Amino acid sequence: MGQKGREISKLDHKWLIEELSKAYAFEWVVHYYASLAANIVSGLRTPVYADIFKKASEGELGHANRIAKRIAELGGEPPQTMADIEKFAGFGKVSFPNERSDIKGFIKVFLKMEQHAISLYNDLAQKTHGKDLVTHELAEDLLSEEVAEEEEYENMLRE
Repeated sequence: MGQKGREISKLDHKWLIEELSKAYAFEWVVHYYASLAANIVSGLRTPVYADIFKKASEGELGHANRIAKRIAELGGEPPQTMADIEKFAGFGKVSFPNERSDIKGFIKVFLKMEQHAISLYNDLAQKTHGKDLVTHELAEDLLSEEVAEEEEYENMLRE
């Protein structure tokens, strides 16, 4: 981050990098599980849901990349090992349904993840409001995307 960029950010950069690292790690976790789901889901509508989960995986990786860029702008580095990602993500154990054709079971897992992300970004947006406009805007943008994704998963559960 340039000198003026550091000047206008009114937050402790170490704290901010740690908060962003949590978000980065969580997005990687969701990316992994969505990719896994795309490959193991089964049943009559497998191609439809495999594609949904594949696109979700790509979207979450995109979120992680945007967060990593902001971490670098702040002079930090995102978590670099899978152990660090797991530690920072703070989400706990993910349990897919035993029956790979239980589409609603998969969707419920991802709905829970979206709700966790909403809480994460809402908290980050509130804590950066008026203090770090660049991070605040990123948090608002990601929050908006996660809210839309939550609604999509809720609609799928009604099908």
